[in-house]
Amino acid sequence: MLVIGLTGPSGAGKGEVATLFASWGLPVINADNVYRSLLIPPSSCLRELTEEFGHEILAPTGELDRPKLSSIVFSDPTALQRLNSIAHRYVMEEIRRQLDLLRREGTRAAVLDAPQLFEAGAERDCATVVSVLAQKRLRLERIMERDGLDADSAMRRINAQKSDDYFRAHSDYVIENNGAIENLRPNIKQILLEMGVIEN
Repeated sequence: MLVIGLTGPSGAGKGEVATLFASWGLPVINADNVYRSLLIPPSSCLRELTEEFGHEILAPTGELDRPKLSSIVFSDPTALQRLNSIAHRYVMEEIRRQLDLLRREGTRAAVLDAPQLFEAGAERDCATVVSVLAQKRLRLERIMERDGLDADSAMRRINAQKSDDYFRAHSDYVIENNGAIENLRPNIKQILLEMGVIEN
């Protein structure tokens, strides 16, 4: 089975591109959704995060207070690295389980939508890597609108991530998402044609 790794910095519109891939019938495994599912109490992953960062990252319900954890890790590169070392281990175990299931079902190709693809070492599981990039101004606006953050918080999130140059250097394909998402449909089609997933 061909696994297409789909990644890119926050606010680039990777989720919209994943939807375009899905429109050709490819199953999409969303790493963020996997992560959220692994944090539902009782959760080994959540317990380990609590041991690392303290009970202040928990909401009164016992669930993860995501804004609280984000405020800790996006202002401290060492804390972000500690978070990733824990979360990636659990997430990749579940992603590989889902990929194995798709293989056994005879799936021809699937998309792994993972913003932390490189940090988790997941590119090694992929036949090709597609990065979605966008102008920093657009990313800032999208993050503020999507996550309800002020400009400083959104910029801290942007600055904590890998540079566009890094994504360009480590990807087989780069998609520039600075306009209407439908304009990218030909790009997706070309990638699928070159990989032999679809025929013209």
